Amino acid sequence: MTALVTGAAGFVGSAVVRHLLDQGESVRAFVRPTSDLRNLDALNIEIFRGDLTDRRSIDQAISGCDSLFHVAADYRLWVPNPAAMFAANVEGTRHMMLAAGEAGVKRIVYTSSVATLGLLPGGAADEETRATPADMIGPYKQSKFAAEAVVKELIAQAGLPAVIVHPSTPIGPRDLKPTPTGKLVVDAARGRMPGFVDTGLNVVHVDDVAHGHLLAYERGEIGERFILGSENLTLAEILTTVAHLSNRRPPRLRIPHGVVMPIAGLAESWARVTGKEPFATLDGVRLARKKMFFSSDRAIRRLGYQPRPAEAAIADAVRWFAANGYL
Repeated sequence: MTALVTGAAGFVGSAVVRHLLDQGESVRAFVRPTSDLRNLDALNIEIFRGDLTDRRSIDQAISGCDSLFHVAADYRLWVPNPAAMFAANVEGTRHMMLAAGEAGVKRIVYTSSVATLGLLPGGAADEETRATPADMIGPYKQSKFAAEAVVKELIAQAGLPAVIVHPSTPIGPRDLKPTPTGKLVVDAARGRMPGFVDTGLNVVHVDDVAHGHLLAYERGEIGERFILGSENLTLAEILTTVAHLSNRRPPRLRIPHGVVMPIAGLAESWARVTGKEPFATLDGVRLARKKMFFSSDRAIRRLGYQPRPAEAAIADAVRWFAANGYL
């Protein structure tokens, strides 16, 4: 088959590209004109440059493709202009899905996020844990929730041949930017995380997320949704693991959310002056008030998904950041 992968130069997208190539598939990479292409160096792929808001470039890229892995998204916890994020994540998804349908693509894997799912206090949420638009904190979650609704509507009304996957918190090699979670690992490995707030994440190796995409393509049924995660860890556990791997002392100071909130407010105010991303955000602190724990049981049971332990993901991330000059 010929597969189009959007966001192919990114952290998750490039992992999906590599797994497709390992399976002997032909791959087209859809990337922005300004994308950093280091994650695609020396790979035997076709590269199409375009934009999710430019339907013409989408049509050119998807023509002749059998499958679509729509991984691309604007993933930031703070944006000076939320409208641009909504244009890419919501309208860009609509453009991509409509183009795929018109091009006769046989199967689509749409990369959503656990950010669109509800949370289960005291437990691990799954694909059926209810969420409403009011539960979505910040432009990223709001835009991904709306984008997923577009995909669901097209599945129900137009027979779009799509399966939806929900990665949790990917960690691992080739996190060039890095992502917000990757930045947390870098800061902790450099000894720049003296304290932590009481929160938690589901941590998964980025290559397991990529493999989960292929399993969803091969074994998922149209309209099904699958969480692609691994282990639920508190932030203290994550930082302790990073510290041990980096030969540093783990942070001991637990910081109340109420203390961090005004600091994040000041950081955002300064960011609006400088144009640089703040080191802490109000939405990030609000999100941290709840532990974002999830279960991948459906993917394990239905797809044969077998993620490795979270510590292996963190170790691979630390090694890659060290080898590439981030530490």
